[in-house]
Amino acid sequence: MKIVHFDKVSKAFPDGTEHGHTVIKDVSFTVEDRPGHGEFIGILGPSGCGKSTILRLIAGLRPHHPATAGTVEVLGGPVQGPGADRGMVFQDYTSFDNRTVLDNIAFGLECAGVGRKERTDQARLWIEKVGLSVRRDAEKFPHQLSGGMRQRVAIARTLILRPKIILMDEPFGALDPATRLNMQDLLVSLWRELEATVFFVTHDVDEAVYLGDRVLIFSPAPGTILHNLPVPPPDRPAREMQRDPAFVNVSREIADIIEKLEGKVSDS
Repeated sequence: MKIVHFDKVSKAFPDGTEHGHTVIKDVSFTVEDRPGHGEFIGILGPSGCGKSTILRLIAGLRPHHPATAGTVEVLGGPVQGPGADRGMVFQDYTSFDNRTVLDNIAFGLECAGVGRKERTDQARLWIEKVGLSVRRDAEKFPHQLSGGMRQRVAIARTLILRPKIILMDEPFGALDPATRLNMQDLLVSLWRELEATVFFVTHDVDEAVYLGDRVLIFSPAPGTILHNLPVPPPDRPAREMQRDPAFVNVSREIADIIEKLEGKVSDS
């Protein structure tokens, strides 16, 4: 089964709207099912090239869904709208301010009709899975948390539903470098546990190369895929692997591609 399939997908917004232009054009790629593994796809490209649009088309989120042209299929069928088989984590910290950490993480299970005790028990497990403490953090509210802690809550709230597809739109972009590396290691461990397919948008080349099985590189808008590159999977902690000369060479080659693409944007 194809987990995600794009066939000549384009998305254009009418003139006079907030976007008002063609965002992506003729995008085609396929992610096959990999039982016992799942695939991690990093998405890179200049600003405005439609990276986030790709995620929102997979998620079925308007106004990006539906596509203007082409076919978007998820888990063997056309995307009709959002679904529990897909979970999304945004760059902005999307916690509910009036809910505790525990109740934030349990929110999706509550919406699904899971009983209070079961969803609370699962939420406690996920508090620990994302590196927080049930004793210290469960009853805190979002305003009492650091940025990294709030993003851990957002990740737990998404992954507690065990989606087949995880969509992440620059989730670590606002974090300091040390916290960002810690979050990369955390994400790798959770991804391996869930065996899900992950699409990860980022502007950080090292991050995409470290996390990904492959990296999709998009052209300037209207975005289309210029490169579909396999990269070495993460087999060591981020701090260690990202210092490895082989890793540095791969990352530098991709960074050179991105730099040239961004130069074209500046010249246009």
